[in-house]
Amino acid sequence: MAATPYLLRFNPKLSLNAAGKHVRDGLSTVLRTGDNLWLSCDERTSIERLRLIGPREFGEHCRYELADLLDLRNEAEAVEIDIEGLGEADHYLWVIGSHSLKRKQPKPDEEDVAKQIARLAKVAEEPSRYLLARVPLLRNPRTGDFELHREAPHPTNPGQVLRAAQLRGTDTSNDLLDLLVHDPHLKPFLPIPGKDNGFDIEGLAVTPDGRLFIGLRGPVLRGWAIVLEVLPREDKHGRLRLDEVPGATEKYYKKHFLDLGGMGIRELRQQGTDLLVLAGPTMDLDGTIAVYRWPEALSCPQDSLIGSDKLERLFDVPHGSGPTAGQDKAEGMALLDETHVLLVFDSPADARKPAPHQVQADVRRLPAPAAAGR
Repeated sequence: MAATPYLLRFNPKLSLNAAGKHVRDGLSTVLRTGDNLWLSCDERTSIERLRLIGPREFGEHCRYELADLLDLRNEAEAVEIDIEGLGEADHYLWVIGSHSLKRKQPKPDEEDVAKQIARLAKVAEEPSRYLLARVPLLRNPRTGDFELHREAPHPTNPGQVLRAAQLRGTDTSNDLLDLLVHDPHLKPFLPIPGKDNGFDIEGLAVTPDGRLFIGLRGPVLRGWAIVLEVLPREDKHGRLRLDEVPGATEKYYKKHFLDLGGMGIRELRQQGTDLLVLAGPTMDLDGTIAVYRWPEALSCPQDSLIGSDKLERLFDVPHGSGPTAGQDKAEGMALLDETHVLLVFDSPADARKPAPHQVQADVRRLPAPAAAGR
């Protein structure tokens, strides 16, 4: 089934970060609300919004700096949050960072080989990546665009105020990591950089009842990918804390293990009571990328082991190879409508960039759900 191209247009005045990297070259997640697309670039501290301006085209790019909406820690040092997941429910946009460590990249063309080898031993911790937050998301009745606010009245309940909030944390951790440091499956991987099969968040789906499903690119354990299910609640101080999750073995989070054939999770999207899963390599390599349906994912009463026979592999997504090795890696997936998904790519090949400040996304039709068990 061939993909349908959609064009994303970015504002030249907003396209480049301080290091000169274009937003279109590092797209990591995408979400649709109404006529708007919300996107993030993994090397920024902002969220980008586009608007539907044609049958297959999004433009009118604007930017929201998260420092204006949240009380970011280490704001002066933060050059990126490594945003890897966006979700929406109950008038809030949810944002999650990768929570991962980063290994230095060697430069093989440099003359000092020993120095470059030494770079591979250096692991950096960036606390700005330890972000899990929500921001009020409201439609402007005049323009039709959804907008982000630090604080705003609830649109249908005049007595309620919507407020931005983030998971309680410190300069070096947060409540989620403090729990996982004791987890028998995940604690060995927390000190390992994300692209080395270490702990690395790359997917987020939010349910109407307030649960978050967090997809892990890594670790993948003996071929099994992991989804965490948590339930954030606002405390009396306006911070988010993790509440008990009924049926969870670990009390404050459920663990769901998915047999994705050795792939990790790149994106999660809710569709009814199902989850759509964008899966791909956990390591930094060119490899199979595919979209799955996890039927009745929102109804698991306890921790679960989801074998390949309980997942529907919907289609594979082409990726770079040969002359385009390392390019065209599908990183983000949005529900365009009930029967189509829109995919955005990290490191897009030149063929995806028809003009400066533009990039092509792919839209794929979703096969009908399998009849068995429906």
